Amino acid sequence: MINHENLKNRIQLYSQTTFGSSFEELLDTEKYVVLSKALMENVLPLWTESRNALAGKRRAFYLSSEYLMGRFLTNNLINMGAKEEVEKLLDEMGIEYDSIEESEEDPALGNGGLGRLAACFLDSAATLGYPLDGYGIRYDFGLFKQKIKDKEQVEEADNWTKFGDPWGIRKVKETVLVAFRGSEIRAVPYDYPVIGYGHKMINTLRLWKAESLEEFDFKAFNDQNYDLAVKAKNDAENIAKVLYPNDSYEEGKKLRLKQQYFFVSASLQDIVRRYKKENNSIEGFADKHAIQLNDTHPAVAIPELMRILTKLEGMEWNSAWKIVKNVFGYTNHTLMAEALEQWPVRYYEELIPQIYEIIQRINYMLLEELAGYGITHDQFHKYEIINNGNIRMAWLSIYGSKSVNGVARLHTDLLINQELRDWYRLYPWKFNNKTNGITQRRWLLQSNPELSSLVSELLGGDEWITDLAKLKELERFAWDEAILERFRGIKQLKKSQLAEYIKYTEGVDIDPGSIYDIQIKRLHEYKRQLLNALHIIHLYFRIKEDPELDIHPRTFIFGAKAAPGYIRAKGIIRLINDIKELVNNDPVVSNRIKVVFVQNYRVSYAEKLFPAADVSEQISTAGKEASGTGNMKFMLNGAPTLGTYDGANIEIVEEAGEENNYIFGLRVEDIKAIGDTYDPKEVYNNNPNLKRALDSLVDGTFKDDTGVYREIYNSLLYGADWHRPDNYYVLKDFEEYRLAQEKIDRDYRNSIEWARKCWLNLVNSGKFSSDRTIEEYSREIWSIEKI
Repeated sequence: MINHENLKNRIQLYSQTTFGSSFEELLDTEKYVVLSKALMENVLPLWTESRNALAGKRRAFYLSSEYLMGRFLTNNLINMGAKEEVEKLLDEMGIEYDSIEESEEDPALGNGGLGRLAACFLDSAATLGYPLDGYGIRYDFGLFKQKIKDKEQVEEADNWTKFGDPWGIRKVKETVLVAFRGSEIRAVPYDYPVIGYGHKMINTLRLWKAESLEEFDFKAFNDQNYDLAVKAKNDAENIAKVLYPNDSYEEGKKLRLKQQYFFVSASLQDIVRRYKKENNSIEGFADKHAIQLNDTHPAVAIPELMRILTKLEGMEWNSAWKIVKNVFGYTNHTLMAEALEQWPVRYYEELIPQIYEIIQRINYMLLEELAGYGITHDQFHKYEIINNGNIRMAWLSIYGSKSVNGVARLHTDLLINQELRDWYRLYPWKFNNKTNGITQRRWLLQSNPELSSLVSELLGGDEWITDLAKLKELERFAWDEAILERFRGIKQLKKSQLAEYIKYTEGVDIDPGSIYDIQIKRLHEYKRQLLNALHIIHLYFRIKEDPELDIHPRTFIFGAKAAPGYIRAKGIIRLINDIKELVNNDPVVSNRIKVVFVQNYRVSYAEKLFPAADVSEQISTAGKEASGTGNMKFMLNGAPTLGTYDGANIEIVEEAGEENNYIFGLRVEDIKAIGDTYDPKEVYNNNPNLKRALDSLVDGTFKDDTGVYREIYNSLLYGADWHRPDNYYVLKDFEEYRLAQEKIDRDYRNSIEWARKCWLNLVNSGKFSSDRTIEEYSREIWSIEKI
């Protein structure tokens, strides 16, 4: 419970000491800072108690380059059980909580599913009572803030701390030094509380800020060499400026490597330092620690821990290697070859030569082991960590870890049988599956309170908040029309709320009575936003031909960021916005279909989109999406999946029934069977609907002053120098996708049957809680127990 009078006094005190004014006179952004600071006084005692309870216990640590946390305030209040109290107190003061909530900037610490998964995992671990702390980088500007100007993506700095960072505590005394060739960088930790639901346990997300040892060269400045005076400071701080700096050129690639080593080295030094405070001997390190590598970005942790153990702690090599192999677990998040990181040897030699020497020795040890298994020299190239002038980080991760897991059953099967089959034959005991999950606290309880209330009412309690499998008990209401009507009413309310928000933020009027068809995810060709776009062009031409065409009104909503250097992906964003202008400005078409591209897609926007969705677009090329977690968030909020048989879609339709979802297109085995015989020109020439839609890219329908549409057109029909034609089978799957969309149009008109499909998705989503995933990691990989 929160003492109203104490909190009110703290609010006024922080208002004066921070901004020199009363709380009532502050800007909303300032009120957010003050309220959060005041609430931190309630957090700190339990945070300290939680830390003290970890003494001597086995713990797990999560190393991730991304944490897409979302706004802190409401999530923390819900988990503290204090949201209603704080809203009431503010109301007594004449202050609107919603205005303060909307003023909070989303922390710019992640990009897509990788970072959001990490955030869900931290929430689940704290809620369940597992000792799991996260480590990452405190980016100054994150990925970028996206604006759409003249239909193009424009990247702007996302200065998420410009109004303050009240939930982060700077721990200067726990600073560590990270050494690169010829320089050292100061890594300063900022700690963020990860509050478990019910306010029982608080874990920590520790993010490192990069700072220079030399703040200012006074002599250089005095000599009027002003740029040189701050060069060391700027060089150091660049490491933590942005997430995934553009690596189109060599300097960007080097900066990415420096980022990775910076946060990994700082984190491992910190973990070892804490261990030594409680233990006299480093020999038992593996008994007390499990460290999970969230993809290959932190893979340099393996040689870095070897450096710490052998160079700093004086351990013999084999003893240190035994510890390393028993500490690390590696999560693989992709089947995409370009995402299985490789670094040129010369970068390591230039920046961190001491680490390269250790990797060489690890590689030599691997080759000796291979020979011992009877593997011949001509087969070594399949396994070599250093190969053809590159360091293969996935190979390093597999060899240096005790566990290698995929993130959906199909994904893990493909790793074992295709991408990593040679490694699986070598170490079958390492491989396992951990299907991803999402936290219901943020993605239902927080983002859809109306549906949450209905769920709690029907279940007679709120146990589902920490046990999502309870939703299965609601399956009996799938044939209760009164309940389905209430469910439909909630969906309609969320659609109306989203329509208001889109009008306010994007300036587009949309019909809440239309089908909300939503595709929100990172922009990449394999995710096939282009397939969705071509279908909309097809509908546009059909309506132009027949203005009386019998279709239910449809609103297509996209949200996506493209990497700054990914030219084709940015071209697809431009195309979607061109289609938006074409469709929305046509008086004949715009009352039948509408297109929206939401700018700067992020967690707080997603919290409005998922509850309002009627259709969840999950249309990646089969075998390319490792899991997906957006599909789970849509499902949890009662939206059927329109998708390929890929990633977690497979497990979703197993739980909710294929009859309640819309699966289309090639499957993995179909793609394999097609092989090199596939000719997209044949598909194109034999499908007039597809041909007309694709031709619009080059026939003047859209202005192509940059040539990007012609390039997309050519890539689909003729290929590019780095891939074959229609590499992601957009054209091949177009017809089945079109037919699936027509079936959705027909089914949606039967409102009760549609509501039943949605309800059966909601009540069968229990498997996809990150609580379940964390239980599996804790039991089967980390061997940690609840505190």
